[in-house]
Amino acid sequence: ARGRTVIENAAKEPEIIDLATYLNNMGAKVRGAGTDVIRIDGVPTLEAHNSHTIIPDRIEAGTYLAMAAAIGEGVKVKNIISEHLDAFLAKLEEMGVVMDVGEDSIFVYPSGDLKMVQIKTMPYPGFATDLQQPITPLMLKAHGEGLIIDTIYPKRVRHIPELLRMGADITIENDVIILHHCDHLQGTEVAAEEIRAGACLMIAGLMAEGTTTITKVDNILRGYDRVVMKLRGLGADVELID
Repeated sequence: ARGRTVIENAAKEPEIIDLATYLNNMGAKVRGAGTDVIRIDGVPTLEAHNSHTIIPDRIEAGTYLAMAAAIGEGVKVKNIISEHLDAFLAKLEEMGVVMDVGEDSIFVYPSGDLKMVQIKTMPYPGFATDLQQPITPLMLKAHGEGLIIDTIYPKRVRHIPELLRMGADITIENDVIILHHCDHLQGTEVAAEEIRAGACLMIAGLMAEGTTTITKVDNILRGYDRVVMKLRGLGADVELID
């Protein structure tokens, strides 16, 4: 557009900053990315002068960190910008998960005794709504009572009925997810109704006794690149059924 466009109450996610960087490298005039107000001055054309590497997927990274803490025997997750996961990492540490945070990787040690926490999702840089479901199976290993309050999507609970079928001790009261320690989960057939619910069930299936079959698996595959290969590389017994 010609002239100046001002976006108020803008999202502050790292992906917004990365997109603005990409556009500016092509000749755009985008200022304020990462703040509440973004100002864009129109330019006649955009030209690709240099290649651009997209930042790592912080939600995928957080999912594998939760998985490593829940079932891993010492796992290093690579290609991470840890600053993008500050709120998530703080909750893992509060639970008792021990990690070594490197320059672009995080090593997760085998988990010992874990304690429940209270999680409240918030816009970035708060705890991401996309990580409240992947952390749920890990919380089932903890002692005490845990709470998850999703202020972004209060009805994001489609994973809960599936976890209950696996034996989880979870209730929902007034959009608050209440979790208690579960000695073991039992494998069964469950449905990945959406992407992060699928990630949650994938972790729960790895924790469970017996075989877990996840249907609607396309919801997982669209957001987790080469997930079967990565899990097999960690020693998981996973098969993709056409």
